[in-house]
Amino acid sequence: MALLPILHYPDPRLHKVATKVRVVDDRIRTLVRDMAETMYAAPGIGLAASQVDVHERVLIIDISDARDQLQTFINPEIVEASGECETEEGCLSVPGVYDVVRRAERVTVRALDLKGEPFTLDADGLLAVCIQHEIDHLDGKVFVDYLSRLKQQRIAARMKKQQRAAM
Repeated sequence: MALLPILHYPDPRLHKVATKVRVVDDRIRTLVRDMAETMYAAPGIGLAASQVDVHERVLIIDISDARDQLQTFINPEIVEASGECETEEGCLSVPGVYDVVRRAERVTVRALDLKGEPFTLDADGLLAVCIQHEIDHLDGKVFVDYLSRLKQQRIAARMKKQQRAAM
C-alpha cells in the first residue's frame, strides 16, 4: 500500500471529469487500498480517485467512529434523490476550509463493489452528503464551486499562499 498525494484546490486537475471503470481488476483494488490508506492518514471520511489524480469513477467512504467500515463505490450514480439539507462540509483537497452546502437529504446510489458486482444503497444523513460530495469530485466539481464567486477567490488565494509557504 502507498500514501498518494492529494491534489489541492485550485489545481485544475480537480475539475477533470472521471471516466467509467471498464473492468474491476487488481489495479482498481490496489487503487482502493492506496486511497483508503491515504484517506485514513489524512484523516478524512471520503476520497474520490480524482483527488489523487486518477480520473476514474472510484470513491471510498468511511463515516464510522472506529474507522473500520470502508465502503467502496465504483462507477457510482445517484438514481434517486429527495429532501434537502444544509450541512457544513470540508474537503481533503481544500484543507482547513469549511462552509455550508445545500444537498439532497436522501439518495439512492447504484455502483459496483470491489468484486465488480452491482449494488444499490439508500443513504441519508452524513452518508448521503458524503456520497454526493465525492461524486461531485468525479464530475469535476469541488464543494467550493457551490459558494459565491468572492468566497471561491478568497479560498483559492488562501490555498495558493499555503502551498507557497509549504515549499
